[in-house]
Amino acid sequence: MPLAVMAKSAFNNQEFEAPGGIATPPVYGQLLALYLLHNDTNNARYLWKRIPPAIKSANSELGGIWSVGQRIWQRDFPGIYTTINTHQWSETVQPIMEAVKADSTTRMVLPRKPVAGALDVSSNKFIPLSEPAPVPPIPNEQQLARLTDYVAFLEN
Repeated sequence: MPLAVMAKSAFNNQEFEAPGGIATPPVYGQLLALYLLHNDTNNARYLWKRIPPAIKSANSELGGIWSVGQRIWQRDFPGIYTTINTHQWSETVQPIMEAVKADSTTRMVLPRKPVAGALDVSSNKFIPLSEPAPVPPIPNEQQLARLTDYVAFLEN
């Protein structure tokens, strides 16, 4: 992934150093796809707003990348796959979009929080870990007696 981070930084610099502040469509396309790869939908959205309308209308690939970004924003995982599979991507964007598809699969399948349990591969079942036995509550009289003893000990 460090290569993708370096590429994103390089395309960012190319966009900012472009004459007149307007980069070429391939730079915009790769930068937009890299933002989606890093799940940076906010920067992808701001980049989409920054791209001049003339470049958006002249390059259909940018619209395709942005439609994938919209699906990611809406968490429409089936829509992500169909949108990626239906478009013909250029040679420079194709590997990034394949990585976006694989990454969205990983994000969809793996939980965000650690799960207390295990997956049994042979039977394709989730086996939850047994929960520890609950600690029996102390009756109120016992609590009061312990507290009284503790306070009496501290006062003496």
